[in-house]
Amino acid sequence: MTETTSTQAATTPRHLVVVGGGMVAHRLVEALRDRDTGGRWRVTVLAEEPRAPYDRVALTSYFSGRDPESLALGDRALWEHPLVELVRGAPVVAVDRAARTVTGRDGRTWEYDALVLATGSAPFVPPIDGIDRPGVFVYRTVDDVAALRGWVEQLKDQGRQVRGAVIGGGLLGLEAAGALQALDVRTTVLQMGTHLMSAQVDLGGGALLRRLIQARGVAVRVNAVTAQVRPGRAGRGERVGRLDLADGGRLDVDVVVVAAGIAPRDELARAAGLETGPRGGVVVDSSCRTADPRVWAVGEVACLDGACIGLVAPGYAMAEVVADRLLGGSAVFPGADTATKLKLSGVDVASFGDAAPAAPGALEVVYSDPVRGAYAKLVLSDDARTLLGGVLVGDASAYATLRPLVGTQLAGDPAAYVLPGLPEGARPGGDLPDDAAVCSCNNVTAGRVRAAVTQEGCTDVAAVKACTRAGTTCGSCLPLVKKLVGTELAKVGVAVSSALCEHFAMSRRQLFDVVRVSGLRTFSEIVARHGTGRGCDICKPVVASVLATLHHEHVLDGENAALQDTNDHVMANLQKDGSYSVVPRMPGGEVTPEGLIAVGEVARDFGLYTKITGGQRIDLFGARLEQLPDIWRRLVDAGFESGHAYGKAVRTVKSCVGSTWCRFGVQDAVGLAVELELRYRGLRSPHKLKLGVSGCARECAEARAKDVGVIATEKGWNVYVGGNGGFTPRHARLLAEDLDTATLIRTIDRFLMYYVRTADRLQRTAPWIDEVDGGLDGVRAVVLDDRLGIAAELDAAMAEHVSAYRDEWRATLEDPDKLRRFASFVNAPTTPDPSLAYVLERGQRRPARPDERAGARPELALVAGARLEVRS
Repeated sequence: MTETTSTQAATTPRHLVVVGGGMVAHRLVEALRDRDTGGRWRVTVLAEEPRAPYDRVALTSYFSGRDPESLALGDRALWEHPLVELVRGAPVVAVDRAARTVTGRDGRTWEYDALVLATGSAPFVPPIDGIDRPGVFVYRTVDDVAALRGWVEQLKDQGRQVRGAVIGGGLLGLEAAGALQALDVRTTVLQMGTHLMSAQVDLGGGALLRRLIQARGVAVRVNAVTAQVRPGRAGRGERVGRLDLADGGRLDVDVVVVAAGIAPRDELARAAGLETGPRGGVVVDSSCRTADPRVWAVGEVACLDGACIGLVAPGYAMAEVVADRLLGGSAVFPGADTATKLKLSGVDVASFGDAAPAAPGALEVVYSDPVRGAYAKLVLSDDARTLLGGVLVGDASAYATLRPLVGTQLAGDPAAYVLPGLPEGARPGGDLPDDAAVCSCNNVTAGRVRAAVTQEGCTDVAAVKACTRAGTTCGSCLPLVKKLVGTELAKVGVAVSSALCEHFAMSRRQLFDVVRVSGLRTFSEIVARHGTGRGCDICKPVVASVLATLHHEHVLDGENAALQDTNDHVMANLQKDGSYSVVPRMPGGEVTPEGLIAVGEVARDFGLYTKITGGQRIDLFGARLEQLPDIWRRLVDAGFESGHAYGKAVRTVKSCVGSTWCRFGVQDAVGLAVELELRYRGLRSPHKLKLGVSGCARECAEARAKDVGVIATEKGWNVYVGGNGGFTPRHARLLAEDLDTATLIRTIDRFLMYYVRTADRLQRTAPWIDEVDGGLDGVRAVVLDDRLGIAAELDAAMAEHVSAYRDEWRATLEDPDKLRRFASFVNAPTTPDPSLAYVLERGQRRPARPDERAGARPELALVAGARLEVRS
């Protein structure tokens, strides 16, 4: 090679074309860009769908009110990288291996230096007579589920009870059944085999699973083969109306979802002359390369060792292998982690390793309790020491611990891993080997997590997630990641302290329990008995919050007043110019015309800037400290109370107008929001709490961005938890479905009280759920199933809070001692602060910026009772 040619090769990126825009294609591009720091490759992704890659695993959440846009994968900035091009709506129809080009349906061609086929798979539709009738759907893409939802809503608009069937009782079929049920469709699952999820679960587990599914209101028929899809009654055209079964039975239906399996989309490879497997799929070697050295295949279309794997985790592993190979590495496919977990609220099912079992001499340890609703099977080597696989039904809390142990020797009696009711200390311990898979979605091992701690300076779970991607996809491994991080820090001599601060050697949770049990009522008593020193700005507000939760005393009573943060100290929010904002409570965003007039008059008379907040309330800015009592006296007289915008407490319950006014609303969202806000007002917590109530799945109140979000269904309410804003926005996750109002309120009561009692200082609900024992499943077990036996105690604690509530500002106005702290100057309580200067903008005053202060008007800093007057 000449010097010129060598230089050109070093500076001109080669071109990688990826056919397919799914999850595995996204991971491939992400992995390549992370590693290709020298810009050796530019990438073109040809996506068949008109959208960026999204999370197909979470498709079911679309039926519970999730915005399809929120399903988008990863950082959208990936598609803005100068060496990455995403072409949407560009299905490829031909590959010319000799010319090294691919051709799109619209006639465009792309040349490639390397080609990756990531075309995935298509739903397998059995050759059933009439299967192509209107009303029969598959369950694969956003467009598929949108069409299904539209069909059902059209039928419901006719005032009918919609009847549905799912052909297929596997993992996808059960999730489709859950989606239909979320749409209030009376659903039946038709399983051709002897039991549900037959690819993952044995007959014993399948029997319990059937009971659990039927208990949710979904009918199940096994050994049910559909022979024909017939139209409905006369006058309804050719759309589906009935299923005839091979055994002579029939089922009247209005909608059918086919979830009978998948078939690899290998038509491009076949037409290009590439070898395909006996059951389809593009044949590849352990490097995911085809017989053509320039062509690779990854994901569900890749046939490795005679099989295609229809799971995302092995596809991600293939993507990592190809990215490594393109950059000159030697990675090989590590083998398929076929662990699966059913994503259906209220039904816990997990399978991992060799659950069949296939190994000669394998032993099975089985625990079955149909009364409790739990089934567990561990598959062991013939010496009963090495874990080969397992099945968990009804209670899958052991999944995160057991799955990484596949292929390793267990540290104790195998039964101890699955028997219920054992205390934590009674369960076997032992370190995971470095090669044990902790996060199968992202192929992260225990050794990788340990290296992140010991070699890369990661000292908490958040840092490990950012460094390794562990826990960033499905999140089921986070409890184990947290345990590994803590253990490794302890090994290297880093004290993993849960101490609140230098004055208290206990965590906030421990401190809460100590105060609750001891009955202590003041900070001085608590620090004298359980701490040291005089306290600090960390422990004092925490103790104040705990005391407020347990004893329901005014935040300014006695010693409490000296413990508060700046905002709680004066029950208002300090702004950057030294003034304060005032936020009267408007439950659910509801306010009377008289109330609006009163707020407007207060704002006008005190010269305050007014703004509607994101929580549907009116914020009044620019009040001076000494003005606060006068402002609140006017507001309290008009019927308002403190909105607690200044506290680590329940702030707002946002709502849409619901069924009262909206033609799409199915429940009274405003009524419920008002009830919830009045119930939880004043509840002190480790961090601020926000709630939302949407009257239908259109989600106008953005409930899934809240700590507790409620979305109406025609059967009741779905409740979501752990949605947070801030630096790391998180969508809330489904806790329970179709609850009546009384059950919903009890569920939220318990969730909030469990969080208040166990969360760390300043810990939002999203990270708390990730780190609390058992994660979301653990929270669900405590709140819904009372696994810890504390439900009655949580109920009583909330009832006590509700009965003891009193408005903090009304109580303050009635107490001369409390009012004394709202004076800027002892001898001149109504004198304006001369440092406050304002300018007018859009008809209201705002603080002057430094460059504006010379022209600002300090006389706009008004005294109580004055009116704003602007003169030219």
